[in-house]
Amino acid sequence: MIEFVAETGSTNADLAARLRAGESVREGEWLVAARQTAGRGRMGREWSDGAGNFMGSTVVRIAPGDPPAPSLALVAGLALHGALSTHIAAPHRAELKWPNDVMVGPAKLAGILLEREGDAVIVGIGANLANAPDLPDRPAIALAGLGAAPAPESFAAELAGHLARDLGRWRTYGLGPVIARWLAAAHPVGTALNVEDAAGSRTSGTFAGLSDEGMLQLRLADGSLRAIHAGEVRYANPAGD
Repeated sequence: MIEFVAETGSTNADLAARLRAGESVREGEWLVAARQTAGRGRMGREWSDGAGNFMGSTVVRIAPGDPPAPSLALVAGLALHGALSTHIAAPHRAELKWPNDVMVGPAKLAGILLEREGDAVIVGIGANLANAPDLPDRPAIALAGLGAAPAPESFAAELAGHLARDLGRWRTYGLGPVIARWLAAAHPVGTALNVEDAAGSRTSGTFAGLSDEGMLQLRLADGSLRAIHAGEVRYANPAGD
């Protein structure tokens, strides 16, 4: 159920094209590329495709009775965090940052891009296993600097297993346990954050957990709470902003 290709433009784009063409893409099938020439991250950013890193996508079929589709960002984050954490040696620790980044300190280790296509959500994941890209606007880190980095092929199997289990829990027990587990794996409450919306407007505050729907809760300077439904979230400190 894991298809490997040597090179493609974007695994997310490939799965979207298959779905639009009416091809049967079952939940649990993965497309993993050794190299992407047009990989994308959130907010339209390019995603680096360093050799030995993981770049892959899968499909989740939304069924009646499932929790809200946007909460899949939390589910995918938990699966990715779990797969990565088994390879990280102490004292390092991976943390989740809303909505879908895995961080080690101020540096990004992995990210997720969710895209809707009909009744399916395409889950694209990029993880720095062997190499950390030189990003112009943020630090990055690779698993190789934190422990023993697995080969992309073996990591794909680990990640697929984690996501299948977390999807089962999401459907069986609902969103509440997902949020509780996500908070346990995230940076601490009180962490200073900056949030930038699509128009470039910035809001600063401290992390105050998640809402019952999985939205970011930001505590503003006046003590009020603001629910963040979308945006670019960064740590508000010189090392991570």
